[in-house]
Amino acid sequence: MPKSLKISLLALSVALIIGVFLGVNVYGVRAAGDDAQAGAYKQINVYGEVLQHIQSDYVSVPNIPDVTTGALRGLLESLDADSSYLTPTDYKAYKDDKGGKAQVGLNVSKRYGYATIISVVPGSPAEKAGLNDGDIIEAISKQDTRDLSLAMIKVLLEGAPGSELDISVIRPRKVDPEKVVLNRVLVEEPPVSETFYEGSSILYLKPVVLDKAHVDEVEQKLKAADKTGTKKVLLDLRDVAAGDMNEAVRLANFFVSNGTIATLEGQKYPKQTFTAEASKAVDATAPLVVLVNRGTSGPAELVAGAIQDDKRGDLVGEKTFGEGSLQKTFDLPDGSAVILSIAKYASPSGKQFEDDAVTPGTMVASNLDDLGDDDTSLPAVPGAASAPKTPKKLVAPDDQLTKAIDMLKAKAA
Repeated sequence: MPKSLKISLLALSVALIIGVFLGVNVYGVRAAGDDAQAGAYKQINVYGEVLQHIQSDYVSVPNIPDVTTGALRGLLESLDADSSYLTPTDYKAYKDDKGGKAQVGLNVSKRYGYATIISVVPGSPAEKAGLNDGDIIEAISKQDTRDLSLAMIKVLLEGAPGSELDISVIRPRKVDPEKVVLNRVLVEEPPVSETFYEGSSILYLKPVVLDKAHVDEVEQKLKAADKTGTKKVLLDLRDVAAGDMNEAVRLANFFVSNGTIATLEGQKYPKQTFTAEASKAVDATAPLVVLVNRGTSGPAELVAGAIQDDKRGDLVGEKTFGEGSLQKTFDLPDGSAVILSIAKYASPSGKQFEDDAVTPGTMVASNLDDLGDDDTSLPAVPGAASAPKTPKKLVAPDDQLTKAIDMLKAKAA
């Protein structure tokens, strides 16, 4: 096949994908009156010229299909982490994945081109291996995560119970990647943690995921606490990165009895407003503080944003991760697919979580990861100065939790 024909076919494939975005037929471009559409299709000629130079002038003969796949993947990921291009092979694996497989307890997204850990499920293999939010997964089974869509990264993290997962992890303040081997298990999220502080006047609640079961638990505990006379609530949403947006709306409604909880809107997605219903509120008056950090993402950000913007309570901690969009999958003629974010969630004030995240009113940096694993400064055993020291795990104080409790103590019940 002549090179010029190859280039034309590749350019046409890009045109078809752009056509999916714009909702028009590639052959109707000249008749399109929209400047944005015309501008997009004009870039097809540029892309074709770039391909021609790569094919003719690169130092060696390139694999043009690989070049095109990389270009399409970059095109989608330049929009946001959740938008992905799937090759025919990847799309088949994606469709065959029915979920419910064994996992290692990682919630991930993509940042700076690599898979990034948002949060770790308590008690999971990932937590036991010492993985933390902010760690970067450089590779999965020797596959560079820069070359993988987020959809495929999530598929590769799953597997049969007992199977091994090999990953290469880059940790903060460490130069070299660390090889980590994890065993996949059927991860079960622990129930909602409940603790009482200050003579049972403060109820502390910590869900690890915002699904129906855990939101139901929060509702039950709030109702039970109301009967015991507990007057204040501390909701810990740190490292909560999974769940369902509708359940997040329901959780926010427990504390907010009126007004807007969140909105969802896209270029062609009609604006949807989630409004609080007084009948669904459980505790809309008790002093409330919410803990957030960089591992707070998606559904948890929706809750935090509603409570902050509606001035229902105070947020303490760190800026959240920044996630919250609705995706749609578009099948392409060659068996590949595009997963595209078609709408984004926003707080009552209009800030989109995907773009702005949530910044707490009271910033307190986390110090839980500041200490090393071992304390080697233990005193020597009397009479045995040369005896080896026994490592002792240190527990760092939780400055964010302490600040939140202090703020609630100062609030009138």
